[in-house]
Amino acid sequence: MKFVLVDRFLSLDENAAVAVKNVTAAEEYLADHFPGFPVLPGVFMIEALTQAARAVLEKRGLPRMVLGEVKALRSGSFVRPGETLRVEVTLEKVGDDGRATFKALGTVIRLAEEPKEGDSKSETAVSGRLILRPLQTSE
Repeated sequence: MKFVLVDRFLSLDENAAVAVKNVTAAEEYLADHFPGFPVLPGVFMIEALTQAARAVLEKRGLPRMVLGEVKALRSGSFVRPGETLRVEVTLEKVGDDGRATFKALGTVIRLAEEPKEGDSKSETAVSGRLILRPLQTSE
């Protein structure tokens, strides 16, 4: 099963990406995570960040990459149905071994109780460093 956890890119270039994932009550995994208190699973937040990072690498013409490591992971606020996860990834370096290191941040966007145009509140949901590595194939 493949989950697409980026609904759209707000910006995307060879060094960084900003994207959003709108969490809706229709997401099938929310029924089990957690019953009575549905939230976007943390591993899905990491996957959304990884998908955004892959898009940056594709812009650079690099081969298919997979998540190899997550460092300095910090979890914060939950993302509930009706809220949006905003992901930002910035390429820090590409090593001689082909590994790409990204600074990654996911924030939850909640509409203010009485929203005015452009008014929203955001809190950190997840942050850390992602290290993507080339996909290894067996010959």
